[in-house]
Amino acid sequence: MVQIQLRQLWMIIISWMIIGFLIAVYDYLVLHTNNSAGPAPGYSLLLSIAVNMGMGLFGALLGGSFLIFYVNVRFRDKSYGYTIFAVTVSFIVIILLINLILRALGNPDTARLQKNGLVWAVVVGVTQLLVQVNNKFGQGNFWNIITGKYNTPREERRIFMFLDLNASTTLAEKLGDKKYHEMLKDFFTDITNPILNNHGEIYQYVGDEVVIAWKYDDGIAGSKCVKCFFDIKLHIEGLKDKYLKQYGTVPSFKAGLHCGQVVAGEVGIIKRDITYSGDVLNTTSRIQSMCKELNEEVIASADLIASIHPDSRYVTQKLGSIRLRGKEKEMQLVSLRPVA
Repeated sequence: MVQIQLRQLWMIIISWMIIGFLIAVYDYLVLHTNNSAGPAPGYSLLLSIAVNMGMGLFGALLGGSFLIFYVNVRFRDKSYGYTIFAVTVSFIVIILLINLILRALGNPDTARLQKNGLVWAVVVGVTQLLVQVNNKFGQGNFWNIITGKYNTPREERRIFMFLDLNASTTLAEKLGDKKYHEMLKDFFTDITNPILNNHGEIYQYVGDEVVIAWKYDDGIAGSKCVKCFFDIKLHIEGLKDKYLKQYGTVPSFKAGLHCGQVVAGEVGIIKRDITYSGDVLNTTSRIQSMCKELNEEVIASADLIASIHPDSRYVTQKLGSIRLRGKEKEMQLVSLRPVA
């Protein structure tokens, strides 16, 4: 999660410094038009570039950090109205700071300060919008849609985990629809960091199930696709008191893991999305359904386990060749448990 946040902050720093450069060039061009009285004595394009890019850097370090590390974490489970209010307040503070610093550097031009304030208000607003949209689509997917990476379907090797709550029907009856939805929302929020920390991508939420995807090399490295499940379990156990207090129960869950070739492509016109299709997803779902039948927490295909070579942190047990529902051929399955 921290790596993703730092990457977002780095993009904000670069973007805002470029915008600072463009503002300085724009001012230079305006000052040299026929309708302008010309630059003031002592005006320097290089100094203007340095000041505006410096303000972009300063604003990004303060405002960007505030957006990434506070607003979008503190208000992650709040409505957009909360984030808009928090960001609006931060915009005002940042703009005032920028204007005060420009004035201290000998730039008393009120009109220019107001113009810069308006420009940076728009910049910060667009930045927050893009961060929110990127989070909505999933890390990297928004950029992939903009660049058209998946306009033409392409084959990729991926690892998938289907993670499903246990006894969801019983829980829904016990808690009621509204309370059960609140618990699902909390659960999905709480498992996000363990997923991102293990380089996973949240592909879909389907009812009480979440589908997690990895680029093959990312999921294999350090057994991250396996480690992710047990990190989620450990994290939820650490929140035991919270769940018992609010819902009278602690969510338990099961998962199936598999890997293989899928076709990734962009679909939809009104609501665009990047989807994966292929037998791998159906097979992973079938593997997950075997957890209840075999009384296991997490089951993976033998093909995936052979690629991962789980280290000493995990105990594997071969479950034999099993014919999955809807499949003609049997598949070797393996259960995983952490070392006691």
